[in-house]
Amino acid sequence: MASTDGTPKPADDPDLIVTIDDRRLEADWAPDAPQTRTAIADALPLAGEATRWGAELYVSVPVDAPPENARTDVEEGALAFWPAGNACCLFWGPTPASESEEPRAASPVSVFAHVRDVSPLADLDPGAGARLTLERLE
Repeated sequence: MASTDGTPKPADDPDLIVTIDDRRLEADWAPDAPQTRTAIADALPLAGEATRWGAELYVSVPVDAPPENARTDVEEGALAFWPAGNACCLFWGPTPASESEEPRAASPVSVFAHVRDVSPLADLDPGAGARLTLERLE
């Protein structure tokens, strides 16, 4: 996959780095929402104190993008933009809206990337938020 500026990148290199407190996660752009992806890419780096909602973290971001292929059911590792809350969300398991063990957003989100491995989030303190940083791999 090419970077957002169209230049090729090595196949194994991630497009993005997501840092949750001291956990460093690798992520790749998703094809589902290209306009949202561009809006997020233009705003990088993004950082803030995230709020936890089940196995989801969300953080307010200075991005304004309409819903694009938006949905409530997402995959583990989905990085999504939540238009209703102007927030970036990371899903790694069930949320209070889930009907099973799969992640489910409170309202439709536009998936713009996927975290390769969410297992480092398994021991994240369930009662607290976390510092979330999203940046392009340089």
